[in-house]
Amino acid sequence: MLIDSHAHLEMPEFEKDLHDVIQRAMDSEVSAIFTVGTEQKDWTRALEIARSYPNIYAILGVHPHNAKEIEEETYSVLRKLCREEQVKAYGEIGLDFFRDRSPRRVQIERFREQVGLARELRLPIVVHDREAHQETLEVLKSERAEECGGIIHCFSGDESMAKACIAMGFYISISGTITYKNAGQFQEIVRYLPLESLLVETDAPFLAPVPFRGKRNEPSHVRYTARKVAEVKKVSFEKVAEATTGNARRVFKLNDPLSALLSLEREGKGKDKEDL
Repeated sequence: MLIDSHAHLEMPEFEKDLHDVIQRAMDSEVSAIFTVGTEQKDWTRALEIARSYPNIYAILGVHPHNAKEIEEETYSVLRKLCREEQVKAYGEIGLDFFRDRSPRRVQIERFREQVGLARELRLPIVVHDREAHQETLEVLKSERAEECGGIIHCFSGDESMAKACIAMGFYISISGTITYKNAGQFQEIVRYLPLESLLVETDAPFLAPVPFRGKRNEPSHVRYTARKVAEVKKVSFEKVAEATTGNARRVFKLNDPLSALLSLEREGKGKDKEDL
């Protein structure tokens, strides 16, 4: 069994055949999928999908591309939605200095705020970092992100960054990019990272692994990423599947009695605030 720790099933690319996509994932022994709503217009759809399928969960937050769109009410909406039991993490949040679709100063400010909100909600965070490795680490350290932990999504940093994140209790998530011809340096990094700190993801509909590169990605393809990780680390596919699935269950607190209590606590606090 595998877990796709990061996909975007709420996106229009899956509107016409979502059920078939999910069925193919289940047929490929994908036991759970985490669908990530990255802006306000997607949050309701992500939750709707998670409510409709017992093996799909939601992750909600504001992507750095949309950081400039955050308003005063944005966090109020997130506080309410993140009380839902289907929501297992907060994200994806972080910094993207490659596209720069929001001013960098604004990205950093909103990243800090959202780490703080995740700590308040007692949810792990899913971090987007593109061409902003040092700045990402600085925010994680200064905002005490180790208190909530989480995942570095679609990891693209170097070995020292990976080790720094792991030291803070974060998992390193590997996408289909590890299968690409130009991924030699990245493969060397993955080779020496501990298996107990790794997750696998698709980032569907993006970043399809070989042999599907250039086509729409989907959760059933996560097995190609896991196979490449196994090849790179010179271990069996089964060992990678078992380890990454166990890691995902831990970080997302699946079937964890404490997680259920925390969910009830978040809901209770939210109701208290609404009553004020």
